[in-house]
Amino acid sequence: MLAQIQYLAQSVAERVIGHRRHLHAYPELSFHEFQTATYIANELKNIGLLPQPMAKTGVVALIEGRNPDKKTVALRADIDALPIKEANDVPYKSTREGVMHACGHDAHTASLLGVAHILHQLRHEFEGTVKLIFQPGEEKIPGGAYLMIQAGVLQNPAPSHIIGQHVMPQLPVGKIGFREGMYMASTDELYIRVIGKGGHAAMPDRLIDPVYMAAHLVVSLQQVVSRMAPPRIPSVLSIGRFIAEGATNIIPNEVLMQGTFRTMNEEWREEAHQRIRKLATELVSSMGGVCEIEIRKGYPYLTNDPELTARMRQAAQTYVGKENLVELDLWMAGEDFAYYAQEIPGCFYRLGTRNEARGIVSGVHTPTFDIDESALTIGCGLMSWLAVEELRQ
Repeated sequence: MLAQIQYLAQSVAERVIGHRRHLHAYPELSFHEFQTATYIANELKNIGLLPQPMAKTGVVALIEGRNPDKKTVALRADIDALPIKEANDVPYKSTREGVMHACGHDAHTASLLGVAHILHQLRHEFEGTVKLIFQPGEEKIPGGAYLMIQAGVLQNPAPSHIIGQHVMPQLPVGKIGFREGMYMASTDELYIRVIGKGGHAAMPDRLIDPVYMAAHLVVSLQQVVSRMAPPRIPSVLSIGRFIAEGATNIIPNEVLMQGTFRTMNEEWREEAHQRIRKLATELVSSMGGVCEIEIRKGYPYLTNDPELTARMRQAAQTYVGKENLVELDLWMAGEDFAYYAQEIPGCFYRLGTRNEARGIVSGVHTPTFDIDESALTIGCGLMSWLAVEELRQ
């Protein structure tokens, strides 16, 4: 089976690259992936599968092997793009101004389409069912994974395990990264409004300066991480947007701030929300202003099932060689794959896409992000192998 999958991965390589380039050229934002979903569904039909829509722009299909009721394993790819203007000069550059596949979801989708090609041809060689999940809206709260679960993606048939693959530009192409247990952070959004009394900048004694108060707040909020968080629990609080629309001689009436809080413990997460609210409102109040704060709760933290991940690591070693396996560090980015992993054992691993010789080094969520497309052959073959190996368990 190993040799068959490797051969088929090579045979569909050009087709998979074509899928990725088409998707890259026509990206769509979260929960608006209508053309993307149609493209996926049409390709699955061409393969001989019966795709089903789910959660408006999601697509699900089954590959049934011999004795299909024996066991079901789910494979997930996300399909949405980001609101970023692409800066790459490539033939498959985004044709949609201000929208770009800057997180590799085009690669994830193309790779899973490659898996569909491979496993459909091998369906008489394995027992059980592979459920293909093409999921919308990974980049935007509440997360397409949550909506897909609500719509019943983990039922009829119910998968026993789920596997997700994500590109990683820090890893050279050919390398595969795994981490058992706690891996990625929960993600919450902070929206803060500091209200004072604006006026002429030359008369600060007659004003309640919201810029001054907000500046103090940016610094003081770091206490949540540096002095309130248990040292054993990873935590990050960052303010990424600060809007004070005054002028050289004008103090505005209010300042708007936006940021993120991330951690890897649900109890501390809830406590931190309370501490953030208390600190912000009391600090600004003590300086004569008013603070309005909204915390939008995002994805939970992601934990890779230790037993499943150990099996996947061992299977990947057979496929790519022990020398190409990498132990991943904790990563404070978020992923809505965490919702699946809360429901059933999950393994979320990393596919290396970096090629320094070709200048493919940019990180995700940047205008110059790209991948070494040879990673797609590895990606679709490896994911096929992992699914088949898990069905054998």
